[in-house]
Amino acid sequence: MEYIRVTKENLEKEHICCAISNNKDVQVASKKAWLSERFDEGLVFLKGTERGKCFIEYIPAENAWVPIDADGYMYIDCLWVSGSFKGHGYSNDLLAECIKDSREKGRKGLCILSSAKKKPFLADPKYLKYKGFEICDESRNGIQLWYLPFEVNAAKPSFKACAKDPHTEEKGFVLYYTSQCPFNAKYVPIVEQTAKEQGVAFKAIHLTDKISAQNAPTPVTTYALFCDGEYLTNEQMNDTKFLKLLARS
Repeated sequence: MEYIRVTKENLEKEHICCAISNNKDVQVASKKAWLSERFDEGLVFLKGTERGKCFIEYIPAENAWVPIDADGYMYIDCLWVSGSFKGHGYSNDLLAECIKDSREKGRKGLCILSSAKKKPFLADPKYLKYKGFEICDESRNGIQLWYLPFEVNAAKPSFKACAKDPHTEEKGFVLYYTSQCPFNAKYVPIVEQTAKEQGVAFKAIHLTDKISAQNAPTPVTTYALFCDGEYLTNEQMNDTKFLKLLARS
């Protein structure tokens, strides 16, 4: 497969892989608006030329929207290859290009979020281990920070203190999220409405700038749901999933 780099110049015409193709859809529009503001901060979005989920998105860790200390590293927002594209080595291609580009830019290495067991929207720990990554930090809720250093004795990245013990001081449901995930633009309002209809306390906190995201009380900022102060999940909710969650509570 051939690959193409999405830039400010071609963003509007390119499919961004993880959402539907209609640029007027709120999900696509919100994600593309978020991307367009990140390109000047060094974000790279590399994807397969064929339409589908086959891409890597990475950015200098100093500009990543996660609470980590990883100066000099490149942070991988997402490496996603799925569906008919799996099993063809495309993940290896994309990661290899990220490594090459990051080395050329003088980065110390790569870092990425994962967990002991595969979780939705997080990197597969088995794949990371296979590619030489190691765990360099872990939060109390089991979210792990993995790294692949390029330099001998390079300082290990770590979570900031605010993310080591994810919790909030508020009662009811509290959701932290960003526009980095396109589907949030559609589903967060749906869950808010569902909570209202059920008479459930629900507060959505939209992280709209880098500093807020880097100081959030959760290692996963794209989507982090809490209940009565305790972290629940990074799995994105729709109305059906949220109602099931309420039924189990």
